Amino acid sequence: MKVRNALMLGLGGAALAVLLIEPSLAQTPAPEAASAAPAAAAAAAPLPNKGDTAWMMISSALVLMMSVPGLALFYGGLVRTKNMLSVLTQVFAIVSIVGLLWVFYGYSLAFTNGGGINDFVGGLSKAFLKGIDANSTVATFSNGVVIPEYVYLCFQMTFAMITPALIVGAFAERMKFSALVVFTILWVTVIYFPMAHMVWYWAGPDAVGNAAKALAAATDDASKATAQAALDAVNKDAGFLFQKGALDFAGGTVVHINAGIAGFVGCLIMGKRIGYGRDLLAPHSLTMTMIGASLLWVGWFGFNAGSNLESNGTAALAMLNTFVATCGAAVAWLFAEWALKGKPSLLGMLSGAVAGLVAVTPASGFAGPMGSIVLGLVAGVVCFVMCSTVKNALGYDDSLDVFGVHCIGGILGALATGILVDPNLGGVGIPDYTSKPGELAVGAYDMVSQLIIQAEAVGLTLLWSGIGSAILYKLVDLTIGLRVTQEEEREGLDIADHGERAYNY
Repeated sequence: MKVRNALMLGLGGAALAVLLIEPSLAQTPAPEAASAAPAAAAAAAPLPNKGDTAWMMISSALVLMMSVPGLALFYGGLVRTKNMLSVLTQVFAIVSIVGLLWVFYGYSLAFTNGGGINDFVGGLSKAFLKGIDANSTVATFSNGVVIPEYVYLCFQMTFAMITPALIVGAFAERMKFSALVVFTILWVTVIYFPMAHMVWYWAGPDAVGNAAKALAAATDDASKATAQAALDAVNKDAGFLFQKGALDFAGGTVVHINAGIAGFVGCLIMGKRIGYGRDLLAPHSLTMTMIGASLLWVGWFGFNAGSNLESNGTAALAMLNTFVATCGAAVAWLFAEWALKGKPSLLGMLSGAVAGLVAVTPASGFAGPMGSIVLGLVAGVVCFVMCSTVKNALGYDDSLDVFGVHCIGGILGALATGILVDPNLGGVGIPDYTSKPGELAVGAYDMVSQLIIQAEAVGLTLLWSGIGSAILYKLVDLTIGLRVTQEEEREGLDIADHGERAYNY
């Protein structure tokens, strides 16, 4: 039982499994079958647990808080006064637009079977939430456990909302609002929804378990071949990276590397801000940034612990890891900066905390607490070097260090997950639903093989989002233009784009 509870984890960040239960299975049985029907109905159509449902509703609200107001205030405080309102508007607009796209077709593209292209993207069978109602359920990561599909849909929607909002920090203070709106619509459609499908979509534990049970019960060669084919088909009903065994508990690839590389490509294409490297472009309010960072940290408990989809021991593990990795990264960045620059800064500590949150995201339900602390310490130092030494040496203008924190931190966390999942290092092990059909067990683990799988997931994310984003930026630039004029940039985007100021005093 301890092993089973320890392994109630999510093979993906926010993640997934769309195993719908037909409402007809729960109908009242005929009188002649009254004695056997209740047990059969319970086995066929499990009901959501109210505790799990409540936890997932809270987690969804926590992740929304990460975007608005958390990320908006964090980014807003880091720009100059004349651009504060523009950043707030950009983040709020992205959250609102993506929320609509998610229920129109995003959820369907991410979490349904895509037929011949199922490896890379889902279909439109649930476009405009077709076939979903208050009785619909989806699987968690435990056999026989479900949550309402509306709740799962809302939870995953908040991930889709915050990911493109992260990108704006890379080119803050210089992109046209109209261009950002068009780019966001294209980016979530072409990049995010397929990426979420590739990493997090699968048939669910009961589909795998039932197919494995049928194979175990087969007695002759013909029936075994048929059962094996059925099991193979169930395992094939998953995204490309899920099939390969890539581990991403809460979004290292789908969210952070995905957004980080997109932001990096954007800042390179748009070029540097006017005065970059010459004028002082200091944050206008580190007070606002501290408030935003704190809200991000609190909301991240929904992000990571919520990705377990159940309120149990693994959710508690993810919560603890989200505490300690963040503390480790904040302390590591603080002391590294103190040693190299002579003074410990608030901005450095806040940046370190976010780097720790990013790095632990893919590992939060797989690593042990001590491994998460080490991951946080390493992330704090690595991201500090990337955001200072490397950035200055290469001279690119990643306004708010989206690449140095989210992309680099995400890569570090994704690779480290392949190591820290090792039970010998305090990890929970690789989940296995077939060796003991109908329950979750610890599967075979080889560190080198898992690291290769993790590296493949990182590489595919970098290529998919990097190349795809570059094409989308160019498409928008050729049609409506990406960047504001020099006069508008000097005036500030608050007035130039929105005709209002963040402050009037």
